[in-house]
Amino acid sequence: MKKLILFLAFMAAMTTSYAQKKLVLYFSETGSTKTVAEELQRQLQADIECIEAVTPYTGNFGETMQRGQREMQSGELPALKPLKSKLADYDVIFLGYPIWFGTYATPIATLVRDNDFAGKTIVPFCTFGSGGLNTSTDALVKALPKATIQSGYGVRTARVAAAPKELDRFLKERGFKEGTVEKLPEYSAQQPVTEAEKAIFDAACSSYQFPLGTPSTVGKRETAESTDYKFIVKSQGRNGAESTSTIYVTVGKEQGAQPEFTQVVR
Repeated sequence: MKKLILFLAFMAAMTTSYAQKKLVLYFSETGSTKTVAEELQRQLQADIECIEAVTPYTGNFGETMQRGQREMQSGELPALKPLKSKLADYDVIFLGYPIWFGTYATPIATLVRDNDFAGKTIVPFCTFGSGGLNTSTDALVKALPKATIQSGYGVRTARVAAAPKELDRFLKERGFKEGTVEKLPEYSAQQPVTEAEKAIFDAACSSYQFPLGTPSTVGKRETAESTDYKFIVKSQGRNGAESTSTIYVTVGKEQGAQPEFTQVVR
């Protein structure tokens, strides 16, 4: 009887999730976040809207970073064009953005300052060079204390092609899409890195534009489609202080698959 009650409660929760009105709301500067947003909208069959700055960003990486840094340091956030969507009409908002300087892009800072998200469920998604999902989610929790901020989805710009499959799993795991997926195993306990594992790390990370450090230990897991690695990495900052980060690497099981690092968590 207890199992039946739990099953019925689970099914009721799933039905409620499917019935909630959803909006994919995103800012995209180069098009990478737009690609993920449109895939998310396709899988959810949700409404979608792009956030636009009154003074557009140029699309030039260097110019955008300079402008973004000025905006963050001065607190003079970019003005946005009015939204066409009425946020009050939605239960769940999938909020998308690129990562700038370790957090969400400055147009998102304007958005959360100027709009009422009280009572909304916010699901972050982002694109990045190395990482930033965790730090930007923490920033949303602080900026929107009256909203429910769920764990989100992030993908490296270099791996946007992996988004459709990863989003399918993400949405099914969280009950936003019908269907089930096999639960991923836990990573093994951390062990000293072998020469072979160091070679996998180097193959995944050495071409990245900035040095990511030296792996000291690693945990692993095997899935049906890949072997995944969780490296604990030591590096030195510009001030000479040692820091520790976690770098995730995956190697697909298809023939010729190359190691890819999926994100850095600092």
